[in-house]
Amino acid sequence: MIVSCVGIGVGAESRIAIGEAYLLGQGPVCVTPSWVTPLEVESEIERFEAAIHAATGQLHTVREQIPEDAPADIVEFLDTHLLMIQDKAISSSVTQLIREQFASAEWALQQHRDVLMHVFEQMDDPYLRTRRDDLEHVVRRIHKILLQTEDEDPIQLQGRIVLAEDLSPADVILLRNQQIAGFVTDFGGPMSHTAILARSLGLPAIVGARGASQCLRHGELLVLDTRHGCALANCAPAVLGYYEDEREFQHERALLLRKDSAEPAITADGEHIELLANIELTSDVQAAVLNGANGIGLYRTEFLYMNRRDIPDEEEHYAAYREVVDGMAGKPVTIRTLDLGADKQAFDNGQRTCGGNPALGLRAIRLCLKEPELFHPQVRAILRASAHGDVRLMLPMLTNVWEVEQAKKVIYRCQQELRAEGIEFDASMPIGGMIEVPAAALSARVFAEPLDFLSIGTNDLIQYTLAIDRVDDEVNYLYDPFHPAVLQLIHHVIREAARANTPVSMCGEMAGDERFVPLLLGMGLRSFSMQPAALLDVKQQLRSQQLSALRRKADGFLQQMYEQDPLTLLSHWH
Repeated sequence: MIVSCVGIGVGAESRIAIGEAYLLGQGPVCVTPSWVTPLEVESEIERFEAAIHAATGQLHTVREQIPEDAPADIVEFLDTHLLMIQDKAISSSVTQLIREQFASAEWALQQHRDVLMHVFEQMDDPYLRTRRDDLEHVVRRIHKILLQTEDEDPIQLQGRIVLAEDLSPADVILLRNQQIAGFVTDFGGPMSHTAILARSLGLPAIVGARGASQCLRHGELLVLDTRHGCALANCAPAVLGYYEDEREFQHERALLLRKDSAEPAITADGEHIELLANIELTSDVQAAVLNGANGIGLYRTEFLYMNRRDIPDEEEHYAAYREVVDGMAGKPVTIRTLDLGADKQAFDNGQRTCGGNPALGLRAIRLCLKEPELFHPQVRAILRASAHGDVRLMLPMLTNVWEVEQAKKVIYRCQQELRAEGIEFDASMPIGGMIEVPAAALSARVFAEPLDFLSIGTNDLIQYTLAIDRVDDEVNYLYDPFHPAVLQLIHHVIREAARANTPVSMCGEMAGDERFVPLLLGMGLRSFSMQPAALLDVKQQLRSQQLSALRRKADGFLQQMYEQDPLTLLSHWH
């Protein structure tokens, strides 16, 4: 049986995990109505207060075990739980129910929980509605203490793959400390706290595998293939043997490739190729350096805005950018300005809406130009960070050249402010733009003139060219990097950038896909930016390539791809 994952695989270092399934009880604790006598009221209140104290101690312990390089919002998440547990509005209401109804502590807590959950569900504000999950985690923790529900035995969990409807970051830390092999959750997404922390901890995980905890059984042998986002159960011996060999091969290959991480990325005929890393968190810098990245080709800054109510201020932006710049020790860092919208929604200020089709609506540079309070602090912070290293600013989702002109006016105004305040910055900081809309790709020569560099964002370019939403299960089978129209647009951008003598890179998933490396080299691409885990594989492949031969093959491929299947044509290259 195979359980396909709608979400993502998390844990780039260990793509295969094998172990027995352990079904974790993560649903609401079963509480039945129960009461105490009038004489037992005070002792019952003391029992409830002791449970509050014990739950607080558990969370403090978990908080101390968070890795230093974990995202700051993980700590904020746990702090929210601590504040909820210690909130007198919650504890006093439960105490009042014990006194007035003679309810047991667990029954009083359950009644108050139900009232609060109803209030949360009636709220119009989407952010506040999500706080119900925090409440559920907190109440469940206290209930387990009151009911003396035993936690899972660490010895039983060791080496197991945990199945759960959902896991909080605190749960993930506790499970990691119990040496689990990995976990699968029914819910969650790539930007959830749990997914972020799992990646930070290097823990193999699949999130958003709807129904997995109901379909998979406790004790059966599971294989997690986080690269493809699937969990396999009851594999045939041949299949299991394949994954065991693959796991061992990946481990040995990673060790071998890492030995060559410091070697330059040079083709067989001696041309240097720039291999950069895409990062989302400051903690990703370590992986980029470890895998020999020449710099950061795409720093996605949206995570600064995720899972929060307020907007990050200039100092928060600056601290994050400075950490990345310092970590790269003089190597280039390309910071993409805010690209919220479409599948990357963050906070809701009560006025901003997604529109009927968010992928085509107010997002990325459009949002930044319309709402300067988002754009201005970020631009100032990027400029300030440029005083400490080789920083480049990149504008996302450009469609019209006037967007570049308007963005440059904001950047120039920020430069004037910083100069007046006596704050240092690099006045010659390069400004580039992402080519991820067909209109921009077709007009690449026009964009190459006012910009210092271009970067092809294939993820969006493919979906906009083919008119499909890549996160929509109904149509994402049409998401095709091999489509001739997509390849033709990419070739056009590379060619036009070369004619304008403007550097061009690629930062979409195609850049880290080994199948496309020879073709892209043959098209003339000399700068690739990808997830850190893909760097060593791509480097190994390009070191065996002869560029003169690839140019001839690429020319032939582009002429034949409308007559034959592009994937079949590419397969003949290897």
